[in-house]
Amino acid sequence: MTATAVTPARAARPNRFRFGPLWLAVPGIAFLLIFFLVPVARLMGLSLEDADTGAMTASHYGRIFETDVYFRVLLITFRIAGLTTLFSLVLGYPLAYWLSRLPDRTRGTMILLVMVPFWTSYLVKSFAWVIVLGRTGVINQIGLGSGLLSQPLELLHNELGVMIGMVHAMVPLAILTMLPVMTGIDRRLTQASGTLGATPAKGFWLVYFPLSLPGAAAAGLLTFISSLGFFIVPALLGGRQQTMLAQLIIVQVQEILNWAFAGALAAMMLAAALITCWVYDRVFGLSSLSGEPSDGKAGKTGFLRALGLAILDRVASISSAVASGSHALLGPAVSSRMLGIYSLMMFAFLMLPTLVVLPIAFTSSQFLEFPPPGYGLEWFRTYFTSDLWVAATIRSFGVAFATAIVATVIGGSAALALARSRSRWRGIIFAFFLAPMIVPRIVIAVGLFYLFAQMGLVATDLGLVIGHTVLALPFAFVAIAAVLKSYDWRLDQAAATLGANRVQALRFVTVPLIKSGLTAAFLFAFITSFDELTVAIFVSGGVKTTLPKQMWDDMILQLNPTLAAVSVVVFIVVTTLLLAAEKLRRST
Repeated sequence: MTATAVTPARAARPNRFRFGPLWLAVPGIAFLLIFFLVPVARLMGLSLEDADTGAMTASHYGRIFETDVYFRVLLITFRIAGLTTLFSLVLGYPLAYWLSRLPDRTRGTMILLVMVPFWTSYLVKSFAWVIVLGRTGVINQIGLGSGLLSQPLELLHNELGVMIGMVHAMVPLAILTMLPVMTGIDRRLTQASGTLGATPAKGFWLVYFPLSLPGAAAAGLLTFISSLGFFIVPALLGGRQQTMLAQLIIVQVQEILNWAFAGALAAMMLAAALITCWVYDRVFGLSSLSGEPSDGKAGKTGFLRALGLAILDRVASISSAVASGSHALLGPAVSSRMLGIYSLMMFAFLMLPTLVVLPIAFTSSQFLEFPPPGYGLEWFRTYFTSDLWVAATIRSFGVAFATAIVATVIGGSAALALARSRSRWRGIIFAFFLAPMIVPRIVIAVGLFYLFAQMGLVATDLGLVIGHTVLALPFAFVAIAAVLKSYDWRLDQAAATLGANRVQALRFVTVPLIKSGLTAAFLFAFITSFDELTVAIFVSGGVKTTLPKQMWDDMILQLNPTLAAVSVVVFIVVTTLLLAAEKLRRST
């Protein structure tokens, strides 16, 4: 009797640790353990070490809070990141809502107007805003020329310039994060509220808006974390009063060589990101970042739910009054088009920097003037005849191509593993593959620099590929996972009944049917690498420079029209890849 009781228990015991299809995720897990988790953990460990004795100490953290300059930079970083998140959500939500109401084909076309600014390099966008906001820039030239201004406005090298650049960079991310949730909301729910006597404003605020909150919260999470690690925009558009934490980290590593203090600064940034993620996970669940149904606890607390509904009811009443006033003042026809007009204005805001850079690239002037006094191809000739620029461009293409292959293979294997698995480890592995998207890039870059310096991978193409793959892997993973959600696994079973083994079923059935996701993953990983600067600043070592790194060096030294020509090249590459991805999506 005892033996029969023990035997089932022993038989069941191995199942507790059975991974099944999750073994396909092992290469990705190993890659992230070595080149993501270990470097970040070692950097955090350095922040607790005394540089002279190696003993454990908290003095580096004490220095942050005791020194007025560092503590002020910490507060500036959180304030700018918070304001960027707020404005990105407020400005992006109406546009995302308008896009969600369009027919599928029209929406796909309009989304390109969001995708192109999103994937365009931050360097290109920041350079464009310098042209737009400068004392001799577009806005001041128009204002002075029309007589609206008597003297140039100070729009650059202050917080206003930083906020314009930051919000412009983050609004596309907020829109693209909110849109999948909004398109999944059944419009008949708000229509049903209307049949029960609710005004359109009440139907929106009390029915539609609560259902869209997971998307808005996910957008806020990603926007806030991305903003924490920004340094390009504040460095080019801000002044000393807008110095952010990432800029201090770069100075500590590259100029002062104080790794321990840089680790403490990075730890503060990482702690803020992790706390934000923890709060989000408790409320909505991290799985909602991939578009899965929210598995959090939102709405389960009676008091908070009642308070939220009371606030929304008040907002709905105010909105109804405003809507009635606008109908009376502007008329029903104009009022009904207000959302569309606002959306067109937002598209203009997103595309403005690109539209300004294009004519500057063809200027005949030696300076950044708008409008150009004449046109020519001089700056493109300068670019294409420069050995330095051409070498940087070729290296960026090569590194991006290798990165895209590695990220697609590793990310695709992991996505396939999670799609087929029902293991309890599935959620942990999913969060692990998303982690490089959540941890600020500057933290990853500094950690990799410290690791690569010991491995001899600084100033090597291999080091760049590894670093870029860490950053691109989440995008490739999510792109393929999204396609696998709708995949019919019975097709693989049918192939097996016809004699195909697992490799043959994967090669001849699964891969051809998910090629759109694989291609999208490849293109997104390629763009991520091609535009990447943070890792390149550290890992390139000043020798293996990439195109963004060369642009950064030139922007720091001297702004010139050659940068506009390079920006146009980058814009053409990114736009071509996005159009290819959209064409592939429509053909499937």
